[in-house]
Amino acid sequence: MKMKILIADDHAIVRQGLRALIDKEEDMMVGAEAGTGAEAIRLTRQERPDVIVMDISMPDVNGIDATRGITAEFPEVKVLALSMESDRRFVVEVLKAGANGYVLKDAAFSELATAIRAVAAGETYLPPRVTTLLIKEYLQRIPDEVPATYENLSAREREILQLIADGSNAKEIAFAFGVSVKTVENQRHSIMKKLDLFSIAELTKYAVRQGLTSLK
Repeated sequence: MKMKILIADDHAIVRQGLRALIDKEEDMMVGAEAGTGAEAIRLTRQERPDVIVMDISMPDVNGIDATRGITAEFPEVKVLALSMESDRRFVVEVLKAGANGYVLKDAAFSELATAIRAVAAGETYLPPRVTTLLIKEYLQRIPDEVPATYENLSAREREILQLIADGSNAKEIAFAFGVSVKTVENQRHSIMKKLDLFSIAELTKYAVRQGLTSLK
């Protein structure tokens, strides 16, 4: 029986490309595609895939939060995270959320296929580049790492953090500053990276601790 795969990525061209390649494999088939984290959760309940190929950067609910929700509800479903990020923080966070493996988006499809089979078999998959990075950083302990503080943010990033904490979405923030939604998403990503945070919920909690919002 073929493994049923769910592809979760907010770019249609990526989903279509992965579907075309995966469906050529004798032991795999794509059962469904999701464009957001929320849709990935809904389709998991509906389709019960064997493996989810999950982009960690998606609108609505990000891939890390979606992974956390899915693995809590369906521990038998394997999640393979897919990302452009080789930063240890993203790797560690998505693995803590329940992912069974991590593949970089610049990898060859042959590596992705190997990773899918590995996680389906109950193994954990990390590409050599990420494994090497994690080992080096663990040994070095990053002694000169700058603590994640509010002072690291630019004035604009602080304004955006304030608006996010007050409940504004990317479209509303973009309108307020007269920039594109993509620009806001990039700045939000920069804020999360500087503060070592991984979700909007964590950003909001951080803002409450900093006294930037009264939301609880």
